[in-house]
Amino acid sequence: MPYNYPAPPMLSKNQLKQVQKLSLKKYRSETGLFVVEGKKGILEFVQAGYKAEVIYATHTFSPALSKQPLTLVSPEDLQRLSALKHPDEGVAIFHQPRRKGILQEGLILALDNIQDPGNLGTLIRLCDWFGIETLLCSEQTVDCYNPKVVQASMGSLSRVQVYYLPLAGFLVTCDLPVYVATLEGENLYTTTFPEDCVIVLGNEANGISPEVAALANGAITIPRFGKLQQAESLNVAMAGAIIVSQVKGKKIEKAID
Repeated sequence: MPYNYPAPPMLSKNQLKQVQKLSLKKYRSETGLFVVEGKKGILEFVQAGYKAEVIYATHTFSPALSKQPLTLVSPEDLQRLSALKHPDEGVAIFHQPRRKGILQEGLILALDNIQDPGNLGTLIRLCDWFGIETLLCSEQTVDCYNPKVVQASMGSLSRVQVYYLPLAGFLVTCDLPVYVATLEGENLYTTTFPEDCVIVLGNEANGISPEVAALANGAITIPRFGKLQQAESLNVAMAGAIIVSQVKGKKIEKAID
């Protein structure tokens, strides 16, 4: 589609550099900023009340951002800003929010040293889908403001409270029962879960760390049904979806009874 609007001024090297540097965790930590790409994601963070430092947007997207700190860009400059092959009308820099204290109620999901950005982004979407408002992450877990995590979360990061903390230290003082997902745990489908609890998912390769496992009130596993029983493991995001769906489903059954 031809670009028929007056061309806005070209972006400066400093503007481009700021966006590019935010791909680094060190710079995100120093500045308290992070990048969101794409029209849908940007609007979700705006609607959730996140403060924008600047939003780089095309003329076609800019009318939806009238009250935001806006810089118009050409499609060519948007391509220079974006880490995506096909950028979608905007790239925004937002301020990371200050989190309130952790509310110890309901179902809480905790992640012990999750490393893959795609897995974390998917787990954030999972929390959003199932109404899990609190996601706890060990300090070794990949940064939720990593651009790949933000992209994989598909806007759900704007609605889920993500906390980074010494996970074992928190669990020592936690008032809720803790269940860890392991290959040697009790059958997920025959386990009864309390209304309020913490479920911990472990590292993609090494599972739950020993210090966290030692603090668990129970261990659960998703049983294998295959005849050969040779599948080594499930992807952590997939396992998380199965576990959370089962726990939430049992709560519905209990309410009906």
